[in-house]
Amino acid sequence: MINNKKVVVIMPAYNAEKTLEKTYNEIYKNFVDEIILVDDFSSDETKEIAKQLNITTIVHEKNIGYGGNQKSCYRAALKAGADIVIMLHPDYQYTPKLVPAMASMLAFDEYDAVIGSRIIGNSALKGGMPLYKYISNRFLTCFQNIVIGEKLSEYHTGFRGFTREILEKLPLEDCSDDFIFDNQMLALIFYYGYKIGEISCPTKYFKEASSINFVRSCKYGLEVLGVSIKYRLAKMGLGIKLFNKTGRVLDLEKELNYYYKG
Repeated sequence: MINNKKVVVIMPAYNAEKTLEKTYNEIYKNFVDEIILVDDFSSDETKEIAKQLNITTIVHEKNIGYGGNQKSCYRAALKAGADIVIMLHPDYQYTPKLVPAMASMLAFDEYDAVIGSRIIGNSALKGGMPLYKYISNRFLTCFQNIVIGEKLSEYHTGFRGFTREILEKLPLEDCSDDFIFDNQMLALIFYYGYKIGEISCPTKYFKEASSINFVRSCKYGLEVLGVSIKYRLAKMGLGIKLFNKTGRVLDLEKELNYYYKG
């Protein structure tokens, strides 16, 4: 715990057998109360390795997508009694050593959410981020800051932390089950008046690190533009609402298939 708040690390996993153990070993366990991995129907040995590491593991019976995987992660963390939830990809692209720092930013009520930024500190290109991804990151971030009216250094990092309140009150069920979920979630956080903090985070790009291909990246980029425009129109009171308009929060009664509970 940090400041008497339970810290849970969640890992949305897909074919992470080559990097999971290394990621897990670098988590400072004395700051973390529980680690939960959700395997999105991997075709490799991810769930077996998670079992060997004694990680609480949930296995999807079919692949439901990156956003859908996160929703399962957050449900599980809330059911486990988490006050603070840190999302750490098990592909070792982001350093687990920053988990305590990110959790502390939330535990002392300074922020409602926190992101690990690859841009602060100029570590993105040094860490091997492809140039086209870096350029698109900077363009999309600039566009979103202008349209949304905020000043984040980037909107596209996968290293994030949230308070329980964020996960319980935001209509995350209305968000996509695909990669755009990340961006929609940040838009919702700002839309509902919560604060997002940032911390500089070095990144590593290598063969085993997960990354979407060029075509999927283009689709994601167009969806980001759409999220930003919807946000601005909704804020202007023009009758446009973000996403599916239902306001559904995470359903904690939704069944979670536990493959192994450590």
